[in-house]
Amino acid sequence: MNLEIYGAIVFLHVISAVLAIGPLFILMPIIKRLRGVETVKEEVYLTVINVIIRLVMHAGHVLVYTGVLLLIFGPWPWYTSWVIMTLAVMLLSGVFLAKGFTIVLRKFKNPDADKNKILNRLNATSWIYIGLMLIMLWLMVQKPMLW
Repeated sequence: MNLEIYGAIVFLHVISAVLAIGPLFILMPIIKRLRGVETVKEEVYLTVINVIIRLVMHAGHVLVYTGVLLLIFGPWPWYTSWVIMTLAVMLLSGVFLAKGFTIVLRKFKNPDADKNKILNRLNATSWIYIGLMLIMLWLMVQKPMLW
């Protein structure tokens, strides 16, 4: 494969990794501000959170596609330990993103919901997801031979 094309795929992969992790750090101050605000501001903050989650999800899709292309055209076989571990953590984070954010945000609209409890859960979920993404980032950068 042409090195320029491969380099462009690597660049897209790195940019999508940044977009899959970076916006999550914006969630922390938003979650903090959501505590005890009136309904109008609450809706604005929830909209921003939903936009961030969608951006992270779509960046994750680009990350997966470019990662597959890098494996197809790159020097590493699919059975390499760091590739397998990255795929395992990626699947875990995908399930976690779907269940950890979407379901929690749906509960927020329930008038009987304990919003502080939901916000605590959302904050914890954000940190866990960031941790999973950083593990994947470490696996992709270090490429450790685990077995």
